[in-house]
Amino acid sequence: MHRNTPRENTMQPNVSSQSSLQILARAMARSAKACIASSIVVVSLLTHANAREVILPYKGLTLNANLELATGKKPADGVILITHGGLGHHGMEVITYLQKLLRDRGYNTLAINLSLGLNHRHGMYDCAVIHRHANDDAVAEIGAWVGWLKKQGATRVVLLGHSRGGAQTALYATEAKSPLVKAVVLLAPATRDNTDTATYLRNFNKPLGPLLEKAQSLHNTGKGSTVLEHIGLMNCADTSATADTFISYYAQDPDNLRLDTPSLLPKIKFPVLVLVAGNDEVVIGLEKKIEPMADGKRVQMKIIEGADHLLRDLSADESADAIDSFLKDVGYASRNR
Repeated sequence: MHRNTPRENTMQPNVSSQSSLQILARAMARSAKACIASSIVVVSLLTHANAREVILPYKGLTLNANLELATGKKPADGVILITHGGLGHHGMEVITYLQKLLRDRGYNTLAINLSLGLNHRHGMYDCAVIHRHANDDAVAEIGAWVGWLKKQGATRVVLLGHSRGGAQTALYATEAKSPLVKAVVLLAPATRDNTDTATYLRNFNKPLGPLLEKAQSLHNTGKGSTVLEHIGLMNCADTSATADTFISYYAQDPDNLRLDTPSLLPKIKFPVLVLVAGNDEVVIGLEKKIEPMADGKRVQMKIIEGADHLLRDLSADESADAIDSFLKDVGYASRNR
């Protein structure tokens, strides 16, 4: 359980008018569940010899990930590469439980921690730390891990991402040149609505326009590393970030579709499964955006009824079953049994 902000349960802060007691009650309930889940994960890691942390030197940083091999399996049998949501980490309940469920179904998984510009990063990103990272950094790091898997003997890789990590996974998939990549799974992936002007105003009670204009001006004059203070960014309601970082996540150029999963899907040449959380409180309206593209072949969509953004409890089991069925449909799982 991590005490640093931002909280694990959403891509953006809750700054609504709800009472402090209501918020506190929900936070306590979430914390209790997280503690229980953490205990389960610790026991799982201690009793399952094929789970271990792996590291990767990368551009002067150390990246880390949790590798879990199913019983009797090797990386050569294929690996599902999992990317967490914005400012999150691979130890979040949504990731650890999914790794367990997939392992129980015979799949190897590698859940990575995006560096977010920090060395050997673990846990939630601390909002007190200046943000010096960019949306597209995740694409490069996913690619680095695909390369690492190749060196471990992997011959097949499935890309899986949740929330902001889902959009970043989709972005990588549009540009992926590695023959290892065979399929893509996106869990409640982010859309452009999550970073538009209306959402920014609703989340942070301040307009996006002036901040973006200031950041863009700094960037255009070669001062993109200048730090903007007391701004909102993803899950952090009051934080600091460089102008370039801010632009990378909030640019509103209509031609810039790198933050929008539905706009990226037509460019992905691999089979794709999109899992929609039926009661998603973060990525709202995803079903209507994906449905026109879901032909049941190249793009499949599955709605997890009653699920929130973190796909908790039985929603995670249903998600794992859907992933298993999808991978059988596209032929990935034929050698996984």
